[in-house]
Formats: sequence, C-alpha cells, structure tokens
Amino acid sequence: MVSMAGTKLPSSDWMTVEQDRINTFADCTEDHQFIHIDEEAAAKSPFGGTIAHGFLTLSLLTKLSSENSIGVKGIVMGVNYGIDKLRFLAPVRAGKRIRAHTEVLSVDRKDANRFLVKTAVTVEIEGEETPALYAEWLGMQFIA
Repeated sequence: MVSMAGTKLPSSDWMTVEQDRINTFADCTEDHQFIHIDEEAAAKSPFGGTIAHGFLTLSLLTKLSSENSIGVKGIVMGVNYGIDKLRFLAPVRAGKRIRAHTEVLSVDRKDANRFLVKTAVTVEIEGEETPALYAEWLGMQFIA
C-alpha cells in the first residue's frame, strides 16, 4: 500500500449539482444566503445565478472519490481523518457538472492494520478552466 504514493487515480464520473441538492444542503446547514437559493436575486449577482455552497462541493468528495478508490485488497473500512489544505477556487453554478481528479500524495503505515493516506483532490467544473476546489484530504484506511 505504501508504494501507492504518486499514483494518479482515474477521474470520477461527472455529477450534476442540481438546485434541489443546493436547497437541501441549505436546509441542513441553515445557510440560506440568497446566492444559493434565490434564483431571481442570484441572477443579479456577479455569479449570474445560484451557486453551490463551497462546503456542499467539499462534501461531495465522498461520493466522487467512491468511484476511484485506491484498489488495495483487504481494506475493510476507511474514515475521514481531516484536510491538510483546502481552497475554494471557483463557484459551482446550479446545473453544472463536476468531477474529481485524485492523486495519492503519501501513504504512511500507522500500525499493522492502519494506513494514513493523503490524497490531492481537484474538483473540475465542466467547461471551466478554474477548478471548484483543491483539497489535500486525509483518510485512515483499515485493513484485515
């Protein structure tokens, strides 16, 4: 598993960030800022329409990364361990498609059954040059 460092994983499938998902996230987090939920008012903003919360985009890493796991046999569980670096670089407009590009930066053995995996994840917005976010994400992988 340690030899996985430097491995670029396949890109995830495209995922559409719909207004309904943005509204649901607003309800869950109680962040009802108009740029997220008021299509008429947001159309007059510099964004030209509603945008996903940055933390919504971040939370979608779980779904996006499930499609491109590191493929090591014997992993029985993985848990979030944290984020070393996170930058929200561009807003995701409602209705846009995103996908994740992931590279394994490091794998550190913690003990006989645990590995700390650090990945660099860039979330691409279809048709846009600037990505939505960049994160250095930590996950603890447990093996049998």
